[in-house]
Parts: sequence; structure tokens; C-alpha cells
Amino acid sequence: MGLIDRLFKDPAWGVHPDDHKRPAADQPLRVLPPPARLYMPLQQHVGGAARPVVQVGEKVLKGQLLAAAQGNISAPVHSPVSGQVVAIGEVTAPHPSGLGFTAITLESDFAERWIDADTVADPFSLAPEEITRRTAAAGVVGLGGATFPSAVKFVLGQRLKVATLIVNGGECEPYLSSDDRLMRDRASEVVDGARIVMHAIGATQVLVGIENNKPEAIAAMQLAAAPFAEVNICPVPARYPMGSDKQLIQTLTGREVPADARAAEVGVLVHNVSTCAAVHQAVRLGRPLVERIVTVNGGAVREPGNVFAPLGTLVDELLAFCGLHEAPSRLILGGPMMGSPLAHGKIPLVKGASGILAFDAREATIPPAGPCIRCGSCTRACPMGLLPLEMAARIRHDKFDEAAALMLGDCISCGCCAWVCPSHIPLVQYFSHAKGELSARERARLRNDASRRLAEARVLRLEREAREKAEAALRRKAERAAAKAAAERQETPGETV
Repeated sequence: MGLIDRLFKDPAWGVHPDDHKRPAADQPLRVLPPPARLYMPLQQHVGGAARPVVQVGEKVLKGQLLAAAQGNISAPVHSPVSGQVVAIGEVTAPHPSGLGFTAITLESDFAERWIDADTVADPFSLAPEEITRRTAAAGVVGLGGATFPSAVKFVLGQRLKVATLIVNGGECEPYLSSDDRLMRDRASEVVDGARIVMHAIGATQVLVGIENNKPEAIAAMQLAAAPFAEVNICPVPARYPMGSDKQLIQTLTGREVPADARAAEVGVLVHNVSTCAAVHQAVRLGRPLVERIVTVNGGAVREPGNVFAPLGTLVDELLAFCGLHEAPSRLILGGPMMGSPLAHGKIPLVKGASGILAFDAREATIPPAGPCIRCGSCTRACPMGLLPLEMAARIRHDKFDEAAALMLGDCISCGCCAWVCPSHIPLVQYFSHAKGELSARERARLRNDASRRLAEARVLRLEREAREKAEAALRRKAERAAAKAAAERQETPGETV
């Protein structure tokens, strides 16, 4: 099947829920004034949490380093405002558990004084390693939700000699339109960032995948990309989860990423449009990642739309800025299919948060689950070609290993199976539970293996020490005997001839 056929043929997998993107997507981008206080979590990315390099009471500028990366996979955190560090302690994590995690609390002075920027007029004159270094220093991570440090992916692309950069502008989640708004308003930044990434990884072409329900974004991106033959704007069918890396790769290139393999291993690297815009800011303008566009939407919101907001802003402040018809019945960070339910609005905006959804009572209603009728709808919808009903049947009976044998690990938790289920069975919750259980078992196995190795090493050490002691004792005994014999020879008179 050729590229044209792939782009215009609706995929057999996935679902097509009502997108609920308008009127939010069509409203002009608004800028949130800096709040009085912001909370910058140290863990806004995959990998090790950042290490604070500031102290309470210290004055900071906008863009100043607050916490340095730790380890090979980590990302630094920078100040989104000028002001003062007033605390370093726990805040509620943007996670369904509602547990705490460490954050740096800032008090804004509202002056918005930036650090001195290290600008670059021609990023394409820089070595790929320098682009990678600047991207890492700016704290750029995947802004589509994965939050993997972007510079680490650059290195992977360089090492595996990736030829194609795919820029993900799918934004298939209902309600969300932050990437759409970015492409409409700042298409030149996205294209420039994509070309910088292409240069950094050594790719020869860029494919920008945008769902065909975003005609304004497609037109703006085509205009921005027109001068660059290597940048191709590729409308793709509006089908959830088209924004998933593996599905977008298959649609645009026809290549299938094997299980337990990286996209780079098939010659492709994927970055989100917002990530590319952040690379443009970091490399060309010398500005770290301290702000982002976030969609505020849902039935409880009076003026839904997209807001350019500093990271660390509380969800409640974003909702107050857009106004509410009523108290939300449900808050979600991200999209309704794969986002995280929030316990309350006292939770900070983080790098990977593309949307804040405030659902009214109607939207928040979850029908009661019924028995599985084995209709097979979930199997037809699964974009990974799995058997959700068979996996769920085994998980219900705690047969987690059997579910794993059915490739549970390949599930991307997209929610297609639960969305099409006529019995409203929460299949994704089953799979998340099973993955957690299997992960806990694996951790326990590793701990047990480590304990066994330590115990075996202790036994060997004790045996070695006992053997060494015995050998030392034998040596001392032999030395004493030899010394005694020598002494006896000296004391005994010699024979007279």
C-alpha cells in the first residue's frame, strides 16, 4: 500500500468519539498573567527527579535553573517567573493517587525579568552535540504527554542513524486542542524546531502528521513548511488513537514497530509539535521550558479555550481564569481517554499537561458495568491487535501470567476497548491493575534474587574467611614448629669427633 492509500484509507483499528474540541479550539489564545505563587515539581519527566540548586529565600529570575538533572535520564527545572524561593516541600502530585511529591514554591514579583539569553542566529551551524546539549539544558521533554527527555531521544536517533523524523500533530484525544492552537498561531516555530531536530539527529526528511479534522492547522503548517522541501505536511484520518507513536508511524510509513522495540529501531523518531516549538525556543532563543499552551475545556467551564500559562500554576487558578458555570463533578489532567483524574484543583500544571478538563455532572456520569457478552467489539477496536476480552477474563480470575502471555505488555492503555464496550466494562482499569500486579511481582522477584545472591555471597564469604583462618592457623602452627625445631638445634651441643 502506497503513502497516498495509507493517508486516505480509514484504519481498521481505533474509535471515532465525538471530539468536543469546539468552541475551545476556535477561541483566540489567551495569556494567563503570572500567579502570585507557583509550585515547580522536581519530577516532571520520565527518569530521575531533578536536584534543587536553590535555597529558600533566594531571589530568582525567569528561566533561572531551580533544579539540575540527575542521572542519564532526567531533566532540569527552571523558574517560570522572577521572584523568590519561599519553600521546598511536598505538594499534591498530578496523579489519581493524590500522593505528595517534592516541589519548589516560588513567589512572583510580577516583574517577569528573564535571565540573559544565549541566542543563536543560525542553529544549523551548530554541531548536533551542541543542539543536544542546549535542548537538555533547557529541560525540554516530550510535551505530548510522555515527558521523556528530548535530548536523550536525540542521542538515540544519532546512534541508530534515523532517516525520518515524524512530528506528531495528531492530537486525537477529545476536548484537547492545545497542539491545534499552537500550529495555527505558531506554525513557523514548529517547522523551525522540527528542522533543528532533524539536523540534530541526522535525519533527511520530516513528516508532520495532522488529523484531517484540523483544516486551519494544516493550512498554517503547509504555508510555514512551503520553503522547505524536506518538511512534508501529511493530513491523516481523524481516528483515535492516531496520536499514538506506533499508529502514526504505521500510517505515515507503513512500518510496524515490533513489540519491545523503539521507533528508532525502524529508522524513525517521533516528537510532538509542542516539543519541536520548545526546541526552537531553547536552541534559537536560549529560553528554557517554563511555559506551555494548555486547553481548559469541559461542560463546567464558562469560557473554554487555550491558555498560554506558566508551569507551576495551580489547576484552580486556570479554572478561575476561564470561569466556571458550576463546581466540576470531575477534574482530569490531560484528555478523557488517557488523562489522570485529579482529587482536587490544588495541583500544579506540569510540562506534560496538555489540558485541564472540568466535567459537569452529565459528562462525569459513568454507566454501571454489566456482564461481558463476548461481542468482540473491543478486539476489533484495539489498535495493537490484542484480545481485551480474553485478557480481562483471565485478570478477573487473577491469572495474570496468562494475561501477560496474551501480550498484556503491549497494551497502550488508550481506552478504545472500554469506549466501545456495550456492557461498559472498565477494561483499562483491569489492565492497569494487572500491569501493576505483574510489576510488583517482578520487583519482588528481583528483590528475592538480590537477597538470594547476597545470601549466597555471604555463605561464600564466610566459607572463604573460615578457610583462610584455617590456612593461617596451619601456617602459624608450621612456623611455630619450625621455630621450635630451630631453637632445639641451637641448644643441642654438637658431637665431638
